[in-house]
Amino acid sequence: MSETAAREHIARFNTAVTSGNWSAFTAPLHDEAVMTFIGPPVGPFRGRDAITRAYESDPPGDTMRVVGVESASDTDLVTFEWSRGGTGTLTLGYRDGRIAALTVRFL
Repeated sequence: MSETAAREHIARFNTAVTSGNWSAFTAPLHDEAVMTFIGPPVGPFRGRDAITRAYESDPPGDTMRVVGVESASDTDLVTFEWSRGGTGTLTLGYRDGRIAALTVRFL
C-alpha cells in the first residue's frame, strides 16, 4: 500500500502499548481482519473485535521501531526491532483500503 500507511500503523501500535487504548489501534482494521503470529503459540484472531479483545486481555509490553518498509500494491512488509530487544517482520495486507491481514513473525 504505502510506507506511510505502514509507519502510521506502527505508531498507533506504540501509542496503544503506552496508553492501553487498543480500540484506537484496531479501529482502522477491516471488520473481517485476521491477525496471525508466527513464532509464539497465539492466534489466529479473526475479526477486528477479536483482535481488540486479544490485545486488551494480554497486552504487549514493548514498542516497535521500524527498520524498513517494502510496499507493493496491496501489501506492506515492515521489518522492526522490539524496544526490549529482538526483531521481527509485520506483513500488512489491505482490502478496500483497510488492513485486512496482519502477520507478525518473530525472528
